Amino acid sequence: MKKPMRKVDQAKIRQRKHIAFRMNLLFFSIFILFSLLIFRLGYLQIVKGEEYTRELEKKEEIAVNTSVPRGRIYDRTGKVLVDNKPMNAITYTKTTSTTSQEMLEIAEDLSELIHQDTKRVTIGDKRDFWILLNPDEAEAKVSKKELEKINESGTLSKQEIQREVTRLTRERITEEELNSFTDHELEVLAIYREMMSGYAYSPQIIKSGNVTEEEFAAVSERLSDFEGVNTTTDWERVKFSDSTILGTMTSPIEGIPRTHLDYYLARDYSRNDRIGRSYFEQYYEELLRGQKTIVKNVKDRTGRVIETKTVREGEPGRDLVLSMDSELQESMEELVSEKLLEMKKDPRSGLLDRAFLVMMDPNNGELLSMVGKRIVKDEDSGKWEVRDYAYGTFTSAYEAGSTVKVATVLAGYSEGVLSVGEVKIDEPMNIAGLPKRSLFNQHGRVAVDDITALGRSSNVYMFKIAISLGNGVYRPFKALPIDIAGFDRLRNAYASFGLGVETGIDLPGEYPGFTGTDTRSGKLLDFAIGQFDTYTPLQLAQYVSTVANGGYRVAPKVLKEIREPSKDGETLGALLEETEVKVLNRINNTEREIEQVKKGMHYTYYGAHGTAPKSLLAGASYTAAGKTGTAQSFYYGDDRSKYGMATVNLTHVGFAPAENPEVAYAVVIPNASTDRGNYRAQSAAMNEIVRTSLDTYFELKEERAKINAEETTDQKIDRRFEKEKESEEK
Repeated sequence: MKKPMRKVDQAKIRQRKHIAFRMNLLFFSIFILFSLLIFRLGYLQIVKGEEYTRELEKKEEIAVNTSVPRGRIYDRTGKVLVDNKPMNAITYTKTTSTTSQEMLEIAEDLSELIHQDTKRVTIGDKRDFWILLNPDEAEAKVSKKELEKINESGTLSKQEIQREVTRLTRERITEEELNSFTDHELEVLAIYREMMSGYAYSPQIIKSGNVTEEEFAAVSERLSDFEGVNTTTDWERVKFSDSTILGTMTSPIEGIPRTHLDYYLARDYSRNDRIGRSYFEQYYEELLRGQKTIVKNVKDRTGRVIETKTVREGEPGRDLVLSMDSELQESMEELVSEKLLEMKKDPRSGLLDRAFLVMMDPNNGELLSMVGKRIVKDEDSGKWEVRDYAYGTFTSAYEAGSTVKVATVLAGYSEGVLSVGEVKIDEPMNIAGLPKRSLFNQHGRVAVDDITALGRSSNVYMFKIAISLGNGVYRPFKALPIDIAGFDRLRNAYASFGLGVETGIDLPGEYPGFTGTDTRSGKLLDFAIGQFDTYTPLQLAQYVSTVANGGYRVAPKVLKEIREPSKDGETLGALLEETEVKVLNRINNTEREIEQVKKGMHYTYYGAHGTAPKSLLAGASYTAAGKTGTAQSFYYGDDRSKYGMATVNLTHVGFAPAENPEVAYAVVIPNASTDRGNYRAQSAAMNEIVRTSLDTYFELKEERAKINAEETTDQKIDRRFEKEKESEEK
């Protein structure tokens, strides 16, 4: 019989089991911990190893603001209009670890080698520089009590506290202390401020353009002594044309304007990058700008750059070929300037200060010439000077007068209130005591059809179309109630030609013109003869082009081709893209209706009673069709003291050859005369602009055709000699 186990033995057994369990749990825990450690080490080495290696030897790819040439701008014949001029430059590139003291030392050394203009140094620059040169005195500007008071709030961060201390310090620097800098110290400051204004790892221009050969050589010889300093080539934009539509650029000093900063920074620009400021340079910035060099900076664990590798070399911008003919443009600029000065001599031309001429290919929208000239009096000499105002062709608008009558007739056709060949009686009209009549018919009754109405410029014919558009009924000496929807019907029809709407030109800042708001019936009649809304010279050119090409409204364009950068600046690079023809809409008229108004425009020049003088195209080798216009207007130009004075605008539109149009044109001379009954001299000048512009266009075309034919003959002769030489050798 077994003896019962003693309590002591039972306790020992339980203790041994408990110890064994605890040991097993401990070993299992150690196993789990080691497993986790091994897993973590594996994760760090295998998965994250490369990432941490990069952190230890950090590499980053950045776009370096190297100065690469901007794309050239050529005219349609290959003549350079805007180029780049190379210049010596001295740059500085700081790193994230560069200290202010290190930059100051370099600035002091550079000041011994180069002369730096101090005009750009500001009071703020002087304050910061004084603090840098006088740290102890600067610290004493803010007392301990003030510092304790700033800290008392407990709500400010260290940065905010330092900002407040700096503000107080800067405010307390006296004028005497600011004026204590020597000329040499100011020159050091001028260099230092340029060094400070750049981004880390992005070269900042310290001096460019006026770097002498001696300065360039002196700095080049000591580059190893100046960490971050380099001598290089910068580029300056050079224009060979005065046309303002080419646009302008910001300077290296200006960089990106604050208003556009976010837009360009989001597109990898730097603050000090030069950009197109206006018109063509601005519109095609993305194509003209060069591609910056991309470099890879290799850093050690302290952030110090130990190696720099070029990932992608910088590239010049694309070369752009304009649709414009510079030879034609220059001739037309001289012509318009000459006639403007000539007209200004007339005592009736006191308000005249500008004139415009636009020539374009009606079939593809290519702008061949855009001339705008303004005349201003020089304050010093007191003489009249002509200045370029080409951008005014699409940024300023005027009442166009009778030139819009072609659109009025076509609107009558499309709206069903006029039929092709319809005859109406031109007679003096009277609406509630207000006389309305045509210039050529002051008293009688003359039967005119649509062709004659356009050629003779019948106001009454257009009035009657407008009355029908407004569902009105004319009763002599009575009021004329109309449906104001007539304004919309006429305005929508005009818009289909490009009148009163943006043309779609590839330049910024286009103005659509003024839209009248008065809905009295008399204003609808004025509207139909071009004396209500206002239109730009470019809109008039697009409008007449739409008629010339058979009814298609084509967007005018300045850019013709995009090309690879030229290697020598003379021979065009490879063609990358030819800009497309952009058809915006087709007018709601039949081919028969369009041909009918073309006959009316032909009558203007060649008809028995056409408004253009018979001498206008006498002896020309080409035919043309056009429409003249005068508009009674009021002056609202630059001289506010003369606001509201009565004036006359002169306009003229047309195309040639009449049978197969290849050039359309619009001439606008606002405020040509203050005498509404006498503007013959100004009209004569405008007619000379029309005739000379057409003659020049066709003469240039003929000359170039001969040159091309001669070149083709020479090429044939060269190929024949080459074949003969090959035969002899065989």
